[in-house]
Amino acid sequence: MCGIAGVLTTNQYQDRLEEIAKKMQASLRHRGPDDQGIFVSSGRMAALAHTRLAIIDLSPAGHQPMASSDGRYWITYNGEIYNFKELRAELQAKGEKFQSSSDTEVILKLYQHQGADCLNKLRGMFAFAIWDEKEKSCFLARDPFGIKPLYYFSAGSALVFASEVRGILASGIAEKKLSNEGLSSYFLSGSVTEPYTIIKGILSLPAGHCMKWQNGKLESPKQYWKIKFNPQSAAPEETREKVRSSLINSIKNHFVSDVPVGIFLSGGIDSSALVALARQTQKGRLLTYTVTFEEPGWNEGPIAKKVAQKFDTVHTEYMITAQEAGKLFDSFLNSVDQPTIDGFNTYCISKIARENGAKVLLSGLGGDELFGGYQSFRKIPGMMRWGNILRRLHLSDAASGVLRSGSPYSKRISDFLKKPASAVNAYHCLRGVFSESESELLIRRHIPDPALFYPFRDAAPVNSCLKDEISSLELSYYMRNQLLRDSDVMSMAHGLEIRVPFVDRTFFEDISSIPGDMRILPNKRLLVDSVPELPKEVYDRPKHGFLLPFQKWIEKDWERDLLKVDAPKGVSLDLWYRRWSIFVLENWGQRPI
Repeated sequence: MCGIAGVLTTNQYQDRLEEIAKKMQASLRHRGPDDQGIFVSSGRMAALAHTRLAIIDLSPAGHQPMASSDGRYWITYNGEIYNFKELRAELQAKGEKFQSSSDTEVILKLYQHQGADCLNKLRGMFAFAIWDEKEKSCFLARDPFGIKPLYYFSAGSALVFASEVRGILASGIAEKKLSNEGLSSYFLSGSVTEPYTIIKGILSLPAGHCMKWQNGKLESPKQYWKIKFNPQSAAPEETREKVRSSLINSIKNHFVSDVPVGIFLSGGIDSSALVALARQTQKGRLLTYTVTFEEPGWNEGPIAKKVAQKFDTVHTEYMITAQEAGKLFDSFLNSVDQPTIDGFNTYCISKIARENGAKVLLSGLGGDELFGGYQSFRKIPGMMRWGNILRRLHLSDAASGVLRSGSPYSKRISDFLKKPASAVNAYHCLRGVFSESESELLIRRHIPDPALFYPFRDAAPVNSCLKDEISSLELSYYMRNQLLRDSDVMSMAHGLEIRVPFVDRTFFEDISSIPGDMRILPNKRLLVDSVPELPKEVYDRPKHGFLLPFQKWIEKDWERDLLKVDAPKGVSLDLWYRRWSIFVLENWGQRPI
C-alpha cells in the first residue's frame, strides 16, 4: 500500500516538474514510510512520484516508479493484486522474464500485453498510473469497488493526480476553494460523493473506471466494471455452500503478503466470520486486534475475546478511554483528507495495531451491505409503502408540511414526502445528516448562492428486487464514499494497510447470483448459517456497529471547542454528529495545505 502522485503537461510547469513532484510526494509520506521515488520523463511531459509501504517483495526490486525492461512504460501504483502469482505464471508461459517478485511488475507487463483490458484480470484493490514514453500518454485506473482512491485536477494541458486531495493541493496548481457539489453532499449525507470532492475542480476517478491523458488532452473516464446483480434460483443449502466457499477463497487470497496479516475483530458477525473461516486456510499464528471501552453499552471486548479463544488467535486488546480518545483527537483531525462524520474509530484501531507491529489488517467491512445488516433494508420498504399511500390519498404535501417543523429526522422525512416514494429518495432520507433546507443554510456560510446538489441523484437503477437495489445503494454510496475512504485515509495515516475480503470482485460476482430474498435475511441469517462454527453470542443479540461513545464523550468528558460550534437559526445541533460535521469542516478549512 502506498501513495502515488503525478504531473502531466505539454507546456505548463515543465521547468518545475521535480519541485512539484517532491511537494506532492512529501504530503503523502505517511502513506509509504518504507521507500520513495520520482521519475521524470525524457521529454519533461510527465513526473511520477511514489511513497512505498512494502507488503509484497520487501526488497529494493519493488521500488517505484517502476520501469518496463525496455524503458517504454513507467508505473506508480497503490494497492494489492491478490492473484498476481497466477498472472505472473501466465506471463512467464508467454516468455516474459521478471526482475522482481512484486505485483507491481505483473501489472506493468500485463498492461504491455493487453492494454486497458488488463483491468478485467486483476483481483484486488488498486489505483495506478502508467506512463507510455513512446505515445506520450498516461493511463490511470481505479479498482472496481473504489477501495483505493485516485483524485485528479485538470488545468489547461496539465493533469495532476494523487492518492489524496492533500497531494493535489500540495502541488500548488489547484486552489483550496470549496465545491458546491462537495459541500452539498457533505451536509446532506456526511461525506463527499464521488466524482466530486470538497475542492472545486478536483475530482475523484469513479470506482471501476479508467481514463487516458495524451499530449495535453484528457479523455472522459470510461467504466470497465459495475455492480450488477444476476439472481438465479438455487436451493438453500447450495447458497450456504456458495457463500462459505467463496468467502474462504477471498480470505485466502487476502492473506497473500510478505509480512504478517492480522484481523480487526470487533465481536460482530462479519469480523468473527473472517476469523472463523481464516482458520480453514491459516494454520499457524493468527493475529487479532480489538478495541474495548469503559462504557458497558459500547464494549464488545468480552465477545471478541471469546471468538479469539475459540479460534486460537494471538489476541491484542486495547482500551480507549474518553481521556485517551481526547488526546488522539487532534492528530485525527490533522489526518482528515476530506471532511467526514466518521473515521475516528478506524484511526484509533489503526494506531493501536501499527504500534503492536501489524502492517496489514483484514476488516469485515462490506458484510452489512451484502447481507442486509443495516436498518435501511428494513425501513426503506415501509417508507416507500407509506409514501405511496399518502400520495394516493393526496396527503403527502400536508404531512410534509407538518413534519417540516419537527425533529431533525422529521425534517428529512418531510423532504422525502415531497418526492416520489422511490428507494433512492428513501435512502437519501435515512442516510441524511441535515435536511435540505438546513443544508442550504449551512452551505450559504461558505458559498453565497449555492445550488443544492443531491448526492444520490445519479444512482443507477437495479433491475432485480428491492433488496438488491438497497444493497447497491449501500455499496455505491455509504460504503464507497465514507467507509472505504475513511478506512484508507485513517489506516494510511499510520502506515497500515486495511484489506476487505467482503469487498472483492470475485466474491461479489459469485454471490450476486443469489436472489436478494435469499441473500438478505433478518440478522444476516445466510452469512450466519454459512459459518455455523460461530459462537452463538456473536449473532444472537442486536446488531452493534463499530462505533465509539461520542455522545457521552462530547457532552460529559471532553472539554473542547467541539461543544461551541454554532449554526444558523433553524438548524438543530442536538445530535452529536451534526456538531461534529460542522466542527470537522471548519477545522479542515483552517488547516494549512
